[in-house]
Amino acid sequence: METSFISGIIITVLAGLIMGSSPTPLKFLKEFRYEHFGFISMLVSLVLIPWGITLILCPDLSSVFSELDWGLILKANIFSMAWGIAQVLALLCFIRIGVSLTYGILCAIGASVGVIVPMIFKASGIFSESPDLWSPGGLVILGGAFVMIIGVSLAAVAGEKRERILQESQDMKHKGNHNSFYTGLAMVVVAGILSAGWGFAFAYSQGPIVETLIHNGSAELPSKIAVWAFVLFGAALINILYPAYLLTRNKSWKVISAHGRDTLLSVIYGLLFFIPSILLGHGMLLLGASGASVGFGITQASIIIGGQIVGFASGEWRGISGMPRKYIYRAIVILVISMAILGVGNMLS
Repeated sequence: METSFISGIIITVLAGLIMGSSPTPLKFLKEFRYEHFGFISMLVSLVLIPWGITLILCPDLSSVFSELDWGLILKANIFSMAWGIAQVLALLCFIRIGVSLTYGILCAIGASVGVIVPMIFKASGIFSESPDLWSPGGLVILGGAFVMIIGVSLAAVAGEKRERILQESQDMKHKGNHNSFYTGLAMVVVAGILSAGWGFAFAYSQGPIVETLIHNGSAELPSKIAVWAFVLFGAALINILYPAYLLTRNKSWKVISAHGRDTLLSVIYGLLFFIPSILLGHGMLLLGASGASVGFGITQASIIIGGQIVGFASGEWRGISGMPRKYIYRAIVILVISMAILGVGNMLS
């Protein structure tokens, strides 16, 4: 049990760090706009990889299709569609308010929803035995989520102060984008609520899907990965069709074939975007009954830290000193503390 717990913590932390740093390849794009990298990366991450793994490693899929509860699959895809909408909004917010602040607010709200809901409305499989919200373990987990919100609030304050400094600078292009900044804040709040659909899509469907796949000859690990193939249609619907619409409207499909370097970077982004899903699902299961809440919360906190790494590396904090930097450093420390509290709550459960 102890080994499983430690492995679950490590894997969910890794999932968050990779997801938080996944936009890094986008920093090096030269010709691609959103519709170009969005179409390629989401096609790779939401369709090609999960279904490639499923088709190769999971036998007798025709029997699996006939035995699955498609009402359950529909519910899971509604969750993933919500997450897909959140991803579109997040990409727009990267431009409006920066990567670090976007991830901060999005993950705070997403973590709050993602941690609390599975303790009220029980998920599938092992997660159906999660602690109640007001149980000792549930209260500690709730406390961890509250501490996380404090950390993210500090990150949000740091981001706003950074934005003010940039606007006051005579040579910064952000000057005059005050309205755009607050529009971005509103968008990221909505995205934060919807982003919990990422964890919900897996937690509320994995039990019956994994059971059906294993019953029809699949090994355990491929079955856990294959869950994502069945539940990501909703996310793909938003994140692939919308860029495809923009490519058609702007008559810019030929840009993709003309820029191989940007295409490769988009594929790498797609890989970095999907790998955290595999790690999140596996890590949540290793953490046991409360894994849907604790695993998602730890991943969200790690996403914020990963986003800060990208923000610092890409120059978002270049030239910023004083209180904004102190706030962001304190935020990271508090986020680490919140992850430790979530871990304690998991053990009490």
